[in-house]
Amino acid sequence: MLILALLLDAVLGEPRWLWSRILHPAALMGRAVAALEAAMNHGNRRRNGILAVLVLVVTTGLIGWLLAKLPDHGLLEILLAAILLAQNSLVSHVGAVASALQQGGLPAGRKAVALIVGRDPEALDENGVIRSAIESLAENFSDAVVAPAFWFLLFGLPGIMVYKMANTLDSMIAYRSPRYLEFGWAAARLDDLMNWIPARLSGTLICLAHGSTDAFRVMRRDAPLHRSPNAGWPEAALAATIGVAVSGPRVYDGQKTDDPFVNPEGRQNLLVTDIDHAVRIIWHSWWALLALLIVGQAVWSIFA
Repeated sequence: MLILALLLDAVLGEPRWLWSRILHPAALMGRAVAALEAAMNHGNRRRNGILAVLVLVVTTGLIGWLLAKLPDHGLLEILLAAILLAQNSLVSHVGAVASALQQGGLPAGRKAVALIVGRDPEALDENGVIRSAIESLAENFSDAVVAPAFWFLLFGLPGIMVYKMANTLDSMIAYRSPRYLEFGWAAARLDDLMNWIPARLSGTLICLAHGSTDAFRVMRRDAPLHRSPNAGWPEAALAATIGVAVSGPRVYDGQKTDDPFVNPEGRQNLLVTDIDHAVRIIWHSWWALLALLIVGQAVWSIFA
């Protein structure tokens, strides 16, 4: 089922004609998060945040379990898994940044990258736009492809739905701001936990697809330097395979950070073509994931 879901997502992506007419499941999850945040983000914020996460995760898992019980021979599970995977959408959005820079210059590039990153696009020069796109590509290969595939493989539809809810919670309320610092604490911890193995697996897939032992070395050395316990693994692997430096100082909410560079020996002067190179590597990594699943299925069929 996972193999079929990955192929469906890669071929079809997210058709606009469909999601312009009905709400995407991730959008439904977002509405549920927003409703509980509005109702519970007060008083003992950490306790209420923990309760909100529990309610949403348990409810989502129960819905997934009930849907998986429908007598449809797994068809709904395959379709929903394909919808909740995002390889096609990811590479399309990142590729659009390169196209925008080439056709419309820096203003167009800033507008395109603002759709996929949280930092202030107006503070980015062309180098920053390209770096942001590559970082987002690496991190979201883990968050939007490998992690949902991993949890579907382990627990089926309930697993991937719970993961997507955790990821949605993290993207909406896990911020270090007065409003969310305490209320989003549980959401941030849950997302870190659920992405711990997939992030390292994602980095390994990128290194395997490139066939580079040096990328493994850089990944193991530099991933812990990243502010995130997980994002540094695929970012370091992708940076090493392209030969560029990523992360480093950036501006959030008007404040410049002092984050160290990942793969600092790589080029800090990035090119638009580096985005295209990164997209090709992520597709190679996707094929490596698919190949591993096919081999695993074949071995399981022989010995099961």
